[in-house]
Amino acid sequence: MKNIEMTSEGDILTIKIDLSQRFGKSSSGKTTIVASTEGNQAVPGHEEIKIGLNVYTK
Repeated sequence: MKNIEMTSEGDILTIKIDLSQRFGKSSSGKTTIVASTEGNQAVPGHEEIKIGLNVYTK
């Protein structure tokens, strides 16, 4: 994962992202990546639940 911190407390998932970071252009070149799970990832403490997240700017 890039720039994503996930924690779960009971049934609540908290996602922390630093919006000031940039990781260059996406593979299409149309957007700039701010954060990404880089595919589907298991939610901490709930391995049967998956998350896929991309945060970007144009």
